[in-house]
Amino acid sequence: MTHVTPDAQGAILVRADDSEQIAEPGRRIRLLADSSATGGLLSTQRVTLLDGIDGAHPHHHAKSGELFYVLGGTVQLLIGDQVTEAHQGDLAFAPPGLPHAFAAARGADADLLIVITPGVERFEYFRHLARIVKGEATPESLLDVQDRYDTWSGASEAWQQARAAG
Repeated sequence: MTHVTPDAQGAILVRADDSEQIAEPGRRIRLLADSSATGGLLSTQRVTLLDGIDGAHPHHHAKSGELFYVLGGTVQLLIGDQVTEAHQGDLAFAPPGLPHAFAAARGADADLLIVITPGVERFEYFRHLARIVKGEATPESLLDVQDRYDTWSGASEAWQQARAAG
């Protein structure tokens, strides 16, 4: 479990060795700071994806924006109805209500810092996704928690076509 120690002014420091990691085939999520640790200002995680692995299917957040900063590699992004690639050092932002998705580009790995602002308690959402991967929960179970995590599933023909084209 991620260990966050706020100082007297509310600043936090999360040591890499203290952050919780969720490892799945081709994907690693490092849970850095959840909304409760930042006074609701943001939640953030680092997501590492191997060659062509999906990060998140099309979805939107009603109340929060999501920022993607590419630490390394190449990520394929859906922002609105546009699919593009972003590379190391690139930044993309999806404001509240705008559909978005991300994946490692085919033939490339991707390493991303993701910041959601204002913050939403998201760590349990990622744990829920891990339970789905392990077969301990169904994908449909996410429908029951969309409001809690401000993550609303959607569909995108542009995303489907881009991912199928590989």
